[in-house]
Order: sequence, then C-alpha cells, then structure tokens
Amino acid sequence: MKLTEGGVCAAKGFTANGIHCGVRPNKTKKDLALIVSERLASAAAVYTTNKVFGAPITVTKKHLENGRAKACVCNSGIANTCCSGGVETAERICEAAAKVIGCGADDIIIASTGVIGQPLDPAPIEKGLPALAAGLNANGSDDAAAGIMTTDTVKKEIAVEFELGGKTCRMGGIAKGSGMIHPDMATMLVFITCDAAISPEMLKKALSADVKNTFNMISVDGDTSTNDMVTVLCNGCAGNAEITGENGDYEVFMKALNTVTVHLCRMIAADGEGATKLLECKVSGAKTGDDAKKVAKSVVCSSLLKAAMFGADANWGRVLCAAGYSGADIDVNKIDVSFVSEAGEVAVCKNGCGIGFSEEHAKKVLSEKEIDIVIALNDGECDSTAWGCDLTYDYVKINGDYRT
Repeated sequence: MKLTEGGVCAAKGFTANGIHCGVRPNKTKKDLALIVSERLASAAAVYTTNKVFGAPITVTKKHLENGRAKACVCNSGIANTCCSGGVETAERICEAAAKVIGCGADDIIIASTGVIGQPLDPAPIEKGLPALAAGLNANGSDDAAAGIMTTDTVKKEIAVEFELGGKTCRMGGIAKGSGMIHPDMATMLVFITCDAAISPEMLKKALSADVKNTFNMISVDGDTSTNDMVTVLCNGCAGNAEITGENGDYEVFMKALNTVTVHLCRMIAADGEGATKLLECKVSGAKTGDDAKKVAKSVVCSSLLKAAMFGADANWGRVLCAAGYSGADIDVNKIDVSFVSEAGEVAVCKNGCGIGFSEEHAKKVLSEKEIDIVIALNDGECDSTAWGCDLTYDYVKINGDYRT
C-alpha cells in the first residue's frame, strides 16, 4: 500500500474535468465537475441521514438500485434542495450528461452542493456539459476537485496503489467539505474511483463498514447537511479476479479504502470553516467499540473544547465534561488525558483528576496546527478515533453572510 498521484484519475479507465459553467456568479471559481469510467462500473453510495435531503440524492438512490454507474456529475453553488421541481432538474442534468458521455441517464450519479432553498437552473449546466466532456482527461482530478468546492480553502484529493492477486490496482478520491459537517454520514461530498474488480454487493458492504469509523467520525460544527454522500466506482480495469466474498483480496481492498477515506477525513476536518487546527481525538481502553466512538465524537463536537483549542488553552476539564455526557459507559476515576503535537506532549489528567503541568509547555503543544487529544479510559480493550477542528471567530464571519 503506497501513496501515488492522480486523485480520481489514478485508477485505470477514469478521466475527469472541472469548469465554470455559470451556476456561480464568480467566473474565477469552477462550479461543475465530471468523472467518467470508460466502462460501466460497480457502484455504491452512502447518504446524509438528514430527513431534509437534496433532490440529487433521490435521483442517485434510484440510479444505483442496480449497483452500477458510469459517471458522476456534480455542481457547486446551489444545492438543489427544498426547491419545487428539484428532482426533475436533477434528472434533466443526468440526461444531458448521459448524452455527451454516451450512456444511459440511469448510469449517472448526480450531486449538488451550495445554498439550500434556491432553485437550480439546469440551463448553464446543460450548456457547459459538452465542453466539460470534451475536456475529460487522465490528469483532470485537480480540476474536478476544484469544481466541487464551496467554502473549502484547499482541494482535497488522494490516491493509493496496491496489489490484488498479482495485479496492480489504484484507488483515488476527491472530497469537498468545510461546514455543516457532523457525524452519521452527513458530512460532505466524496467521490472515490478504483480499477479493481469487485461485485456491487461486496462494494456496498465495504463502503458501509468503512464509513462507520471514518466519515461518521468527523465533526466541524454539529450541523448535519442535506446533500452529502460518499460514492465509490470500481470498473475492474486492473484485471484482478472479481472480489465476490470476504477473502484476502477483500481485506486488502478494505485497507486501501480506509487509507483513502482516513486521509480525506483529516483534510476535511483540518479545512473546517475558519479552522486553524486539526483535532484528532484518540480514545483507548473502552469497554466496547460503541463506548469508544461515543467519547471520541463527543469530545470533537464540544464547542467549549474546540474554543479552548483555538486559544491554545489546556482546559482538560472540558474533555472530561464531554466524555461524561457522551452516553458511554465509563468510569471517570480511571480516565487519563494528554495533549500531543509536534511540540511534544503534556499530560493533564490522571485517574480523573488534574495533575501538575507547565502551562508554558502546554501552550506550545496546543499552538501547533495538528493536535492529538489522547484519552485512556483504562476500562477495556476497544478504541476509536474522531476528527474535528477548533472553533474560531472566522466561523461566525463565514456563516453570518453565507447566502448573501
């Protein structure tokens, strides 16, 4: 398993592109992305848990009933959510995309991201699709990544190389996500491609299992979005024997998938709206995996803890407070807490009680861009990790006039 270049185009048989078509008024920002497989691929997706969800999700769910897809099309700027005729708009865009690609409309995965409640005019997208398709290329991942961004400050992409049955395989992904990010598969848009051969059933199983420990463990602001999904396309161009069961190849595939998703999780959390620091909460020694997840999630979701991290304040009581209301079965008298970064480590709590530490050293540790919040529950064998970011003044500035 090694990192490689190319994002969603690293895998054989995939091309991508991104352009400005006119959905967004700012012509310097790309607002339409397309990812295409040269052959029909196994496909799977997981979706937001918000009961208010975008029309693209309704359409994509329908299109993926057969577990197959050939392309993903995504616009940024307008979410196509809570709008009259949204489903018809999404279907119309799929038909236009299918026409320029040369496939059926039900072979298209569609996504939208941006302002909720504003009608999406499909005309600019329809007009831009021929040029978008004409520009598809094996180096287009970067442009596609730019086309799905909203308040993101950096493009998010990753690719890995691995072997299945002696065949070299590649998997790559791009993501967008900065605000309205909270656990339970309501986080962001992620598009993953792979040239390995795997059945739709096993791909769905792999993705569903992975998100429980990756994308479901991110929180930026506690808000569950309406449009978000993670999709994976696997076209089999690598030539490996198709994975149809939980064998050794399936385990390798799962490792590759997890490598990609964890990398994207960290990038999304680090790029939280207004964020200056990536927080990684590592919980160990829990009675059950569910207890470990509850504590880790609760800590990264704590607004008070996030604010303390912004101020580089080692206010460890906020960690225990968040663990205490997490709903996990824990013994507070056994908990140890420390903060770790490139500047070193500072232990702040032992057996549920504060211990002496240098405030000056703690300030240095918490002034780094990446901070680990390490919690030992000392009550079992299970562990979990969650990702978040600090809470800054800029978060309010960004969201105070996001729509206007």
